[in-house]
Amino acid sequence: MQQNHSTNVDQAEIAKFESAATRWWDTESEFKPLHEINPLRTNYVDSIAPLAGKKVLDVGCGGGILSEGMAQRGADVTGIDMGEANLTTAKLHALESGVKVDYRHITVEQLASEQPQSYDVVTCLEMLEHVPDPESIIRACYQLVKPGGHIFFSTINRNPKAYAFAIIGAEYLMKMLTPGTHDYHKFIKPSELTRWCRGAGLQVTDMTGMVYNPLTKIYSLKDHDVSVNYLMATVKPAE
Repeated sequence: MQQNHSTNVDQAEIAKFESAATRWWDTESEFKPLHEINPLRTNYVDSIAPLAGKKVLDVGCGGGILSEGMAQRGADVTGIDMGEANLTTAKLHALESGVKVDYRHITVEQLASEQPQSYDVVTCLEMLEHVPDPESIIRACYQLVKPGGHIFFSTINRNPKAYAFAIIGAEYLMKMLTPGTHDYHKFIKPSELTRWCRGAGLQVTDMTGMVYNPLTKIYSLKDHDVSVNYLMATVKPAE
């Protein structure tokens, strides 16, 4: 009997992002931070798992900002999301930009049952803090990647500084994000993400922070500062 994975979808979260779907590619909208960190994220993935010629899955692709960035590096990219309006925006933008990405409306768990061990690289960035069961996502990513393949996660740490920066600062003071974008209780400590990855069978190979300087308004990667936003690289052991 086929398992129903729709239970690991927060419809309120989907609705929140779908309501802004037409603005995904507006670099002055609430998605401006995503556009600004996208080169950092893409470079990070590309530096650890060179993207050219790789079969790549982008989990929770939204409007396709990261998916297109990776496709432009020569990857064969599939982007999945549970927001149909987001995918419509992603598909339209891909037509405009001439970038080939295969977008699908499917849960990662469902895709894992369809296409196990099919991808060289899986990315799941800025998504784990928006789902009811992040561990289920991580296990599905493990199933989807080939032995020896790489999986990348990014999320937000859970501590007073992260609350101050990611919610009070970004959503209310600097108005970088729409109020209510994040739920502090869903933030994930690096120790928790590391434990979940290891529990799924993944080896954690690298972790770095994404730091925003409000004075210069520039984002940068900083290895020793994972206090707010951070990226984690993992690998599925070769058989």
